[in-house]
Amino acid sequence: MLSMSFAATALAEMSAFAGLGGGLYETVVVNPFWPARPEIIQPRRGGINRKWFWMPAHTVFELSLLTALVAGWPEHALRTPLLIALVSHLAVRLWSAFDFIPKALAFERAAPETINEKAALRWTRRSNGRLVLDLITCGAMVTGLVAAARIA
Repeated sequence: MLSMSFAATALAEMSAFAGLGGGLYETVVVNPFWPARPEIIQPRRGGINRKWFWMPAHTVFELSLLTALVAGWPEHALRTPLLIALVSHLAVRLWSAFDFIPKALAFERAAPETINEKAALRWTRRSNGRLVLDLITCGAMVTGLVAAARIA
């Protein structure tokens, strides 16, 4: 029988990699092009609506990670990587909440002709830094999944 800590860690791992995939998609497919064509990221102009991916992805990851932490807390080998994943994910979320999301929403709402392309390019370059933290989160989750498998 699967333990709760293993199941929650596995779900958190899968959703962490889904988030990494979403970040890679934005970095490789969306970000190189939208500063010159803002309508790509403007839902009301037919562009992508990023919240339909990011809100569920973060919710599933955060709830499963917290469940894994609670269920696996007694196990140091599991607790440590899960805490590292939590800290790196919190860093991304705080950075996003106070910097990236407000600017992204402003770009999404602005008339395309009013968007400063240089500011948009700066935003996309800085956004790439979040992938480093996502990689740390995923690496910690892989370590946690291995630990949970050994415990189970």
